[in-house]
Amino acid sequence: MLETITPMKAEARDALLESTRKNEPEKRGRKASKEVRQLQLIEATIDSLAKRGYSETTMADVADGAGLSRGIVNFHFESKEKLLVATLQYMADEYAAHWRAALTKAGDDPARQLRALVAADFDRSICNKRKLAAWCAFWGEAKSRPTYQALCGARDAAYQKVFIDLCATLKQSGGYAFEPHVMALALCALLEGLWLRLMMGTEDTTRETALQAANEFLSAAFPKHYPWASGPKTA
Repeated sequence: MLETITPMKAEARDALLESTRKNEPEKRGRKASKEVRQLQLIEATIDSLAKRGYSETTMADVADGAGLSRGIVNFHFESKEKLLVATLQYMADEYAAHWRAALTKAGDDPARQLRALVAADFDRSICNKRKLAAWCAFWGEAKSRPTYQALCGARDAAYQKVFIDLCATLKQSGGYAFEPHVMALALCALLEGLWLRLMMGTEDTTRETALQAANEFLSAAFPKHYPWASGPKTA
């Protein structure tokens, strides 16, 4: 049975990866922790997906990318499919933890919460070339792989519900005429579309311009809550 890969806080994950890189020559000759090995392999899988795509990624590529033996990959994940499922699970958990943290940090104001969710989608830790490419690789396979759909389905539903609830609250307080479900769908579709443009490397789309476009949408859809034309740029 495939074990759950628990998402780590960004600071802890980065520190672990940096420590692993520095000590890799020593750790190749002795047993490292299970968590370190799994994280190494998952990060190497993300790199391979970004570089080679889904079908061309092999267990050997992942082993080489992680600087580990192929036997180590087989020991932890048994097959390419289990490794890919674990990688998708890790990325989905990381994404969910990221937007939930942004929501909590925004406090109780629904307008601030919605704005924080939008900004979170373009944070560098989540929205970068290698992870966008890996997401794209998984999305290309999702239609024919029920496991991928099941893995992300519940998370997507929870994410969508937050948007619907926030749109409904803003509608009530602002006296808007839109249907909350439809507005939430439009906003989520916009965010997904901007991610796709970033994945494709469209010249006029950067994280900064994508966030600006999303903020323009908020201003147009919720003028009483977002009267400004554009918000602050992402970090």
